[in-house]
Amino acid sequence: MAASAGRTSGSKKGTIAAARRPEVRLPPLVAYGGKGLEPDGDYDGVRFDGVDLADASGAGARFMDCALDGCVLDRTELGRARFIDSVLTGVRGVGTDLAGASLRDVEVVDARLGGVQLHGAVLERVVVRGGKIDYLNLRKARLKDVVFEGCVLSEPDFGDAHLVRVEFRDCVLKRADFSAVRMDSVDLRTVAELDIARGVERLAGAVISPAQLMELAPAFAAQIGVRVEG
Repeated sequence: MAASAGRTSGSKKGTIAAARRPEVRLPPLVAYGGKGLEPDGDYDGVRFDGVDLADASGAGARFMDCALDGCVLDRTELGRARFIDSVLTGVRGVGTDLAGASLRDVEVVDARLGGVQLHGAVLERVVVRGGKIDYLNLRKARLKDVVFEGCVLSEPDFGDAHLVRVEFRDCVLKRADFSAVRMDSVDLRTVAELDIARGVERLAGAVISPAQLMELAPAFAAQIGVRVEG
């Protein structure tokens, strides 16, 4: 079961509402003894320890109080899947399909993923800690009380997504796409590297540091048609 940690949604950290973090407390788990996954399968209190789920089809499946440790997720089909009160540690793979999935009270730790499809997904009280995710597709997704901490996000796509109380802490954002994004209480102040490829004009609702403002000044100037010459 998970309990919301930290401050309530109405609390403030400086001038911005802080994200509510999950605290996932897993019950005693049963080791997974099957092969692959089942579409619309129901997995409750299961530990997937080093299971190779490459090319498995678990679309619409429900994972409740589960742990996925060191699993392979190459091209795994998990569209519309639901992850609730679960922890994913050291998962790795390319082309994992989580389109339209729902993640609530979930911790993702030290993941190594590429080309993850999370477009149209709903993430609520989720922490992504450590690891590296390339080409993360979060277009039209809804993120509420989500923390990206100490991870590397290379070319993430937040196009047309809605971010509410989202924190990027000590992480690297490379070539991020914020096109048409909507932000409300998004904290970028402690991002280790902030590189925005598109959508710098969509940062209304976010807070940045003075140093980040100076770095982004040329992009802001270009958006309003100001030429800066020495």
